[in-house]
Amino acid sequence: MQGVPAASLVIGIASSPAERRHLARLLGGSDAFLIVSTVDQAREFLRVVEASPVPAPATRTALAEVTPSPQPPPPPPDLAVDSDRRVLRWRDQEIDLTRLEHDVLLCLVHAPGQVWTYERLHLEVWGNRHLGRGSDMHSVVRRVRGKLARLNAAATIHSVRGVGFRLAPV
Repeated sequence: MQGVPAASLVIGIASSPAERRHLARLLGGSDAFLIVSTVDQAREFLRVVEASPVPAPATRTALAEVTPSPQPPPPPPDLAVDSDRRVLRWRDQEIDLTRLEHDVLLCLVHAPGQVWTYERLHLEVWGNRHLGRGSDMHSVVRRVRGKLARLNAAATIHSVRGVGFRLAPV
């Protein structure tokens, strides 16, 4: 079938629930992914797909291949982070930001709609690996949400339970 793009299918193998959650975060940008506990489960899945009486769409299968996510929407034009002055600007209003608030918000604003994992945010903002429950990060996000609310900004920061945060421009 020429001219029909093949969808990617990524099969990940992880034996523990924690490893499966981590792998799901890593593969989140893929067209489609399947996470199984063993190599035998992956082989069984592939056998079922091959034996299926309904023709399956052409797919490329690979282990641990991650395809880039489509480009997220741009931030609202009225929302801006001024790094020189370390302020959040919404339309004609401004509010000061702490260093941590600035750095977290800068990450989220540059990729609105994209989920930033706790690990990635912690590495980018604090400069080290995320360890523990993330109360430091939640505290900063809570303060930034309060500042967005004080400005009556349409953008909000959404929590993605167990994964991280994303800026939801409205």
